[in-house]
Amino acid sequence: MSDYNPNPSYGYSTPQNSTMAVVSLVAGILGWTIVPFLGSIVAVVTGHMAKREIRESGGRLGGDGLATAGLILGYVSLGIGLIGLCVGLFFLVLFPLIFGVAIWQSSSLPLILLAL
Repeated sequence: MSDYNPNPSYGYSTPQNSTMAVVSLVAGILGWTIVPFLGSIVAVVTGHMAKREIRESGGRLGGDGLATAGLILGYVSLGIGLIGLCVGLFFLVLFPLIFGVAIWQSSSLPLILLAL
């Protein structure tokens, strides 16, 4: 008989992923698909909580990459939403003021507001 073992055990195991890191990643994905604003906020909050939890676990927890991915998805989604809000406000409020467009006195104002 041979002492060959194709699957040797070296006495270590892979650390369990942090639940908060998984929640952050899932919320980040949901922030891009189903619940844009709320999912992104949850991704950012739980991502930071997961990072702290992993750091304080002393190597017992993994999932730092999952938390980072959730943070990136959340922050980018919030940033794009903020840019979109600023552009929308510019065209609704500042653009008519700057260029003298009389959108506020126009009869099409109710239609514009309904389109928003």
